[in-house]
Amino acid sequence: MIAYPDTSFLCSLYREQEHSPLADDYRDAMTEPLYFTRLLEFEFLQSIELQVWLHAADRKKGYPRHIADQMIADWQADVAAGLNRVVPFDMDAVLGLASTYSRQKTAKGGHRTLDILHVATAVHLRASEFLTFDGRQKKIARHAGLKVPF
Repeated sequence: MIAYPDTSFLCSLYREQEHSPLADDYRDAMTEPLYFTRLLEFEFLQSIELQVWLHAADRKKGYPRHIADQMIADWQADVAAGLNRVVPFDMDAVLGLASTYSRQKTAKGGHRTLDILHVATAVHLRASEFLTFDGRQKKIARHAGLKVPF
C-alpha cells in the first residue's frame, strides 16, 4: 500500500471543495485502488450525514440531502468498481499505536481521536503516504513517519 487517505481527502474527492483539484490530480495519478477501512468509511459517511443535519438547521451551512445522496452513490459506485478497496486491519494493534502517538503529541498539538486512529491505521497497514488536508493531522502523520504529499 502506497497511500492511505483521511476524511478530508475523501470529502475533497467526492464534493467540490478548496482542495478538490489536488485530490483529483493525486487520484488520477494513482496506479492502485484507494484503500480504506470500515472505520474510515464510517467517519466519511458520518461526516456527510452531519452536513445534511447542519444544512437543515441553517441553509448557509452544510449541504442538502440530494448532494449527500450523490456523494454516497459515487462512493458506492467506486467501491463496486474496485477503485476504492476495503482492507481489514487489527484494531488492537491500531489502538496500541494510537495510544503511543496520543501520549507523545496530543497534549502539545491538540490532536483528535479519529485523526490519530487514521494515522495509526496507515502505519499499521504499512502505507508510505498519508493523504490529508488537515493541518494538525499532517503533523501527527509526519511524526509517525508518513510522507504527506500536500
